[in-house]
Order: sequence, then structure tokens, then C-alpha cells
Amino acid sequence: MKIDAYVVEGINEPFVREELELDNPGPGEALVRVVATGVCHTDLNTQSGDMPLPLPGVFGHEGSGIVEAVGEGVTDIKPGDHVIMGWAFCGECRNCVRGEHRYCLNIGAELLAGIRLHGPDAGTSAYSRTDGSSVSGHFFGQSSFATYSLTRANALVKVDEDIDLNLLGPLACGITTGAGAVLNTAQPGPGESVVIIGTGAVGLAAIMAARNTPATTIIAMDLQDSRLELAREFGATHTVNTRDKNIVDAVNEICSGPADYVIDCTGNIKVIEQAADAVGLMGTFILVGGAPAEARFSLDHMRTLFGKTVVGTLGGSSNSRTLIPALIELYRQGRFPFDRLVKFYGFDDLDQAIADAHEGGTIKAVLQVSS
Repeated sequence: MKIDAYVVEGINEPFVREELELDNPGPGEALVRVVATGVCHTDLNTQSGDMPLPLPGVFGHEGSGIVEAVGEGVTDIKPGDHVIMGWAFCGECRNCVRGEHRYCLNIGAELLAGIRLHGPDAGTSAYSRTDGSSVSGHFFGQSSFATYSLTRANALVKVDEDIDLNLLGPLACGITTGAGAVLNTAQPGPGESVVIIGTGAVGLAAIMAARNTPATTIIAMDLQDSRLELAREFGATHTVNTRDKNIVDAVNEICSGPADYVIDCTGNIKVIEQAADAVGLMGTFILVGGAPAEARFSLDHMRTLFGKTVVGTLGGSSNSRTLIPALIELYRQGRFPFDRLVKFYGFDDLDQAIADAHEGGTIKAVLQVSS
């Protein structure tokens, strides 16, 4: 079938909208009409070459939509279902069997190979140009910068039809990444302290999640006062503009010592190395933000040796079908107001959405693809 999609021809090349051909769903696959898709920094990092999707390719990985057709063997998803497209995973490795789909042992290929990895058409892309040349798709299992997406059915999360699909796409990645870093990775106990550095969509989602835990000290840090004001509204008990104050000094002052949990949402190596020192004995430093490819950081050996945990978390850990429904229910209850982060753009306005996000005026840009 013919679809409209944004294609990136090469590293640092622009997003160009063009007509492509998309295959019908094969075994285990589903065709989804994309209603909306979030714009994430991971898309832009891939455009700049920091993530190795073969190019030319179709990006987009925060899609929501309506199932149009399903392939052979798909029984739990049917045409007409409203869905969020979660991350792809193999479903067979030991981590997938344990329910930790974010840590699928084949995750690199599942997200970035640009081709089908399963079924009779494995090794080929379902996306091609009108001249027959192949285009990488299947980005994070979905390539949702398009009017239609071919996805693995096991990655889909069904949602109730009374919830606006335009709003739900960011739950596929960015919002769940921040929330899951708190709810799945940190899991703070009564009276503990959580520091979130970087208050973009991921960091603000982490703050909303922290408010739903027994943590009593929630510290938000950023360079923008406007973001810090939002952080207060979403549950931060303290805010720090790191232009004015050193991270470690601020934490020690507020917590009367190091913090129990520090979550870095910036991916900035200088920030990471400083933030790690804000975690004390038996504390946990959680890496969330994506640094450039091949980035390295160093920690003080002795301070780390004394019971400090350093852990990375992908996509909020766990799996889409566990975490996403929980966040939707919290949203329904008024306890996770992620809708306040979203600004909508038309499908023609991808460049404007990216520009607004770079300038800080938009926290989470969402493209409305179809009605």
C-alpha cells in the first residue's frame, strides 16, 4: 500500500516527506494507521548518526493509532483496536521470558536494524520507494513518522477508546522512560530522597512518578527557571537552578547529606560525573539521558566502592504492557498529568516541532498524523 512518510537520506540530512510503499502484515505483524506520534530526542540523535539505523530510513517511535489489519497467528489484537506501539523485542531470550522486554538480548537489532527480523520476510524491509529501492523502517519496531506503520503485534498495547489517541503516543518511550526510572528502577522507600537532573519531558515524568511514591524529598534540577516552576507544580519539593549552585552542594544542603537516588536525564558527561558524587553510601545513581555515541565517564573509585550503585535504565524498564496501562490509570485518577507536557503539531510541521523543542518552548511535541 502507499503511505506518506518522513525519510532521512543520510546523517544530518533533513526529514523529507515522500510517498513510500508498505508491505501487508505477515505472521505476527499488525498494520496500524498512525493517529499521532511523539517527537523524541532519540529520533534526532539517530538523524545525527549517534544511533546506527541504516539510512535512508523512516524514524518515529512514539506512535499511537488504530489497527487496520493483522497477520497470520495474531489473536490478541484485531482491526479497530486503539493501540500504543511499544518497543520491539524478540520474545524468546531469557530477559524477554522474564518480562524484561526493554533488556531483550537482541534489543539493538530489534530497534535499529531497519529490517524485519522475524517470519518468512526476515532480512528485508517492509518499506520501499516507488522505484523499488529499499528504505529502512521498523525503527523501534514502528517507524511512526508515517501515515501507517507495520509493527510486531506483541509490542502493541491496547487502550480504551474513550482516551484521546493523540495524547498517548509519548507513553511509548519518553514519558515511560522517566516514570519507569522512578517506579521500576529506583523504587524509593518511605522518607527517602530523589534528585532528578534535567526537567524535559523525561525528567518531569520522573517527578510526577516520584510524587506517587513514599519519597518525601523530590529535588528537581535544571538550567531553566520556567521548567523548574513546572517541576514544583508536578511534585518537586525543592528546585535548584544549576547555573547558580553546584549539584553536590545543593543536595547536601537540602538533604543534610547525600541523596538516596539521583537520576540523570541530561546525558551530559560533566553533569553525570558531578551528579554521581551527590549519591552517598548505599545510594543509587541512575543513568537515563542519552549521551553521544562512544561517550565515557569516570567515577571516584573509593566513593563508589562504599556501597554505591550505578545503573542504567532503558525505556523505564519492565515492559510496555505492564507500565503503560498503569500510567494511563494514574492519569485517569489525576495523579500523572502528563497531558500538560504535550503540544500538538500538524503532520506537515515536523521541522517546526523540532525547532520549538530545541528552543525549549515545547516540552513534548506530538505530530497529529490523521484523525
